[in-house]
Amino acid sequence: MDSTTSTPSHASFSGTNGVCLMRNGWKGDQHPSFIDFISTFLTANSFRLNFVPIAPDFIFNCGGMSVAFIFVTNWDCNNVAPIFNRVQKLKTQFSHFYVVITLPAKEEIDSFIHSYFKFGMVIGKPTFVPVKDLEMGFEKMVKIAHSSGAYKQQRIEEKLKAERKQLVQGMNFYLKVVTSIPGIDNHDANALSQALGSVQAIAKASKEQILENTDLSTDKAEMVSRFLRDPNFYLRPKIN
Repeated sequence: MDSTTSTPSHASFSGTNGVCLMRNGWKGDQHPSFIDFISTFLTANSFRLNFVPIAPDFIFNCGGMSVAFIFVTNWDCNNVAPIFNRVQKLKTQFSHFYVVITLPAKEEIDSFIHSYFKFGMVIGKPTFVPVKDLEMGFEKMVKIAHSSGAYKQQRIEEKLKAERKQLVQGMNFYLKVVTSIPGIDNHDANALSQALGSVQAIAKASKEQILENTDLSTDKAEMVSRFLRDPNFYLRPKIN
């Protein structure tokens, strides 16, 4: 079985959506045709597949987000304790964790509902995803992983956008302060910023330091030094 399904784990995709890690032991318990379906489905959706020894059945790394899954493909009404014991253990190890369970008939659904409360599960901790068949279950997993990664990417982009806006606002404020010094224009303000940094740093700089590190003239360097260091100078009335 390994020789017929190993190719996708070594495939490389341009613009890949992410990586799917499948537990070796889980793979060995499934029919080869279902593994083929998984490999084909992941390839079609630009995911790379690797078979590895991990605790959950699957881990998807997508958009900087790791999402772990237990995928129960055969619900045994007479032996459910190992499933819930495993859920209890893994939910403490992964912040993004789901349990997908195949429940094709009413008997399995009733058994699951009874067991869910018997073993003290809390709704959403983790989230259980019941499905009717194997293919639907795996497709649900991929959609959950992809949407989780997309949501994180959106939040990162919003954070970067806010930081850029803050930087622009800060630079505008800086330019407003420094160009309020008589004779200092935007070019001079940018030169001071690149050489010395903040307004506070410029205020501490001597005339000699300004001349050494910028292309400002002697008169401008003296004006900057006096204006920011001498309150009597910048607070006195000025005649334009």
